[in-house]
Amino acid sequence: MKNPVTILHTNNPDASRDVLAKSHPDLPIHTCDSYDALPAMITETGAEVVYSVRFAGTPGFPRPALIDAPTVKWVSIGGSGTDHMNPWNPETLTVTNAAGVAADMMAEYALGAMLHFSLNIPGFKAAQAQKTWTRGKVEPIAGKTVLILGLGQTGLAVAARSKAMGLNTIGVRARPKDTPHVDEVHGMDALPDLWSRADFIVCCVPLLDSTHGLVGASAFQAMKETAVIIDVSRGGVIDEVPLIKALQGNTIRGAALDVFTIEPLPGDHPLWTAENTIITPHCSSVYDGWDLKSVEMFADNLWRYRRDETLLNIVNPERGY
Repeated sequence: MKNPVTILHTNNPDASRDVLAKSHPDLPIHTCDSYDALPAMITETGAEVVYSVRFAGTPGFPRPALIDAPTVKWVSIGGSGTDHMNPWNPETLTVTNAAGVAADMMAEYALGAMLHFSLNIPGFKAAQAQKTWTRGKVEPIAGKTVLILGLGQTGLAVAARSKAMGLNTIGVRARPKDTPHVDEVHGMDALPDLWSRADFIVCCVPLLDSTHGLVGASAFQAMKETAVIIDVSRGGVIDEVPLIKALQGNTIRGAALDVFTIEPLPGDHPLWTAENTIITPHCSSVYDGWDLKSVEMFADNLWRYRRDETLLNIVNPERGY
């Protein structure tokens, strides 16, 4: 059985080490809670396996240390997105992710955003601030249609909750196939005919060349004026210029945005003041204990690595999943 030198690169090092040590007590484990310190640690320890969380954002992430180190054979990403690792050579480096570790939470975020707008929370909060008793009205989401971009673990979780709430579900994926809780499954090329059918649009795709700017000007022009777009994917999937134009011109109902092209979102960015917009700091996947659940998934996969078995959640850099 292999005994690879392993580094836990995370901002919760002690608890992560405790989780991993319970199932791999014989393994040499090192921890690193800094982007700057990781390259030297890899060199000094000759690490073969690195579990890494993008805990301080993408700028400054020590990708070269993970990609170029001759000793590193496997990088286990603590979240689902791996765009901050691109590109890499899958012939010399295996990259896995923790797909599904936060899928349920992200789906709840999406459902909460749908309810936020259907229940007119912004309007009621504005009236409350003015101490005005309005003629209130809410509307059901049952019977409405949600378009889910990407049917990975998060998209599937969104679909399941949407069906439970009585929504019609349409999904797009690179390779269409029958999918649980999804009424219609299409390829990405069908999107021009789907935008106008959706009351809610949820972005769950990875950021790739093929998905960069996927939701652009033509998409916003085709959407209903009552459409709400929800983004839990990666900054860059939605083109922010036509998004801002649609929000400022009230040609869509609103947006719930957890990811942005530039993070942190600059203080002078117009999205901060856009009407009917929810801005959250890339936290739809962050809940108490998510990182330790991810370490548990890594620990399980590490047994496979040590036994020369096929790893779970190997990412194809061209597909992003």
